[in-house]
Amino acid sequence: MPDYNALISFLLKPLLTHPDALRVDFESNSNSDRVWIRVAFDPDDRERIFGRGGRTIQSVRTVVMTAAQEVGHNARFEVFDPTPNTNSDHYYDQNDRDSEQERSQVQVERPRINVEKPKRREIIS
Repeated sequence: MPDYNALISFLLKPLLTHPDALRVDFESNSNSDRVWIRVAFDPDDRERIFGRGGRTIQSVRTVVMTAAQEVGHNARFEVFDPTPNTNSDHYYDQNDRDSEQERSQVQVERPRINVEKPKRREIIS
């Protein structure tokens, strides 16, 4: 069985400004074929862990899932984020309101495209 704690620490600690705050929780079922891994870290390191568009954490997830798959485990990898993006709800609400207003004011004429249906051919054998 791989040492998931060591693997995740090896991958994430170099990215953290507060490496002591990294917490890795590991659980498995009685058959040891399913693994549940949860990771928590300092809220200040959120951007560093997730990276642009979540690419960094997705890479870590891929490495952990591959290690689990190699030994026949079905792994689930979760990140505990104590401060989810608090401004995102306001941003989306404002964005939705603006887009509804714009949609009601602007009517776009869509060009009509004539597409010919393919003709059937007889196959002579």
